[in-house]
Amino acid sequence: MIDDGTGLFTIGELARSTGLTVRTIRYWSDEGVLTPVTRSAGGYRLYDAGSAARLELIRTLRELGLGLDDVRKVLAGDRTVAEVAAAHVVALDARISTLKVTRAVLSSVARRGSTAEEMTLMNKLARLSAAERRRIMEEFVEEMFHGLDLVDPDVRERMRNTAVNLPDDPTPEQVDAWVELAEMVQDPEFRAQMRRAAEFNHADRGPGTPAGASMWFAKRVVELVGRAREKGVAPESPEADKVLRELLGDADRAAVLERVTASHNVRIARWRELLGILKDQPVRAFEEEFGWVVAALRAHPGR
Repeated sequence: MIDDGTGLFTIGELARSTGLTVRTIRYWSDEGVLTPVTRSAGGYRLYDAGSAARLELIRTLRELGLGLDDVRKVLAGDRTVAEVAAAHVVALDARISTLKVTRAVLSSVARRGSTAEEMTLMNKLARLSAAERRRIMEEFVEEMFHGLDLVDPDVRERMRNTAVNLPDDPTPEQVDAWVELAEMVQDPEFRAQMRRAAEFNHADRGPGTPAGASMWFAKRVVELVGRAREKGVAPESPEADKVLRELLGDADRAAVLERVTASHNVRIARWRELLGILKDQPVRAFEEEFGWVVAALRAHPGR
């Protein structure tokens, strides 16, 4: 406090009492967040006790990471500290999420020994916003089911709810899975495979077909073929033909073979596996069981 009975402080005195630098206080004054109450005869800025209290609030808000625009709004009464803090929490959460993805990408690059090109691709795909990832998935599903009004509702709903999304704190394996999935759904050949599988599902349905029919067929394959394999029944054996009759009845075996090979192949199995990694829910695609069916249908084409 200057010794003139006014109770005012110079910048140097404020700096000594608060531990801030003269340069910082002067900058905040220049930016209009700490206006001096007056100036001395020599032109020096002077502050009062209220200025000192205001300075402490400014320092607290800045240490919490708030920008000067937000500090001005709080000091002007345009926004409360609680409102600014809540908005800042949202911004920090977004930043933390971005940093977690960056860490996961770098961990994956370090583990895989990726090239610069691979790292650029991984970073680009992993940083896509949730809205962008959802858009990619929705476009993929739309292409799969466009015009197929009779697609099994259960299948359509499961696909629609399949949010190809990174977890909030992804592991390097999940980053790898997302990158591979994002590349798959944008691959015309894979899209054609998935569309073909959807068309076969659609062709089997009519207005009276009960919901869940496709899931019922898959369940029957797992049950019947699982038991046959446990008994050591080879797909080329006569016993395999009996299993097919129990599974398919009088259905056209050639048509069933075409459908199963379209909907249960290596790439589609990999698709399911990657989804399981992203959801942290290991998925078993039962490819052994469906592979057995394919081999049995080829060995016993029927009538």
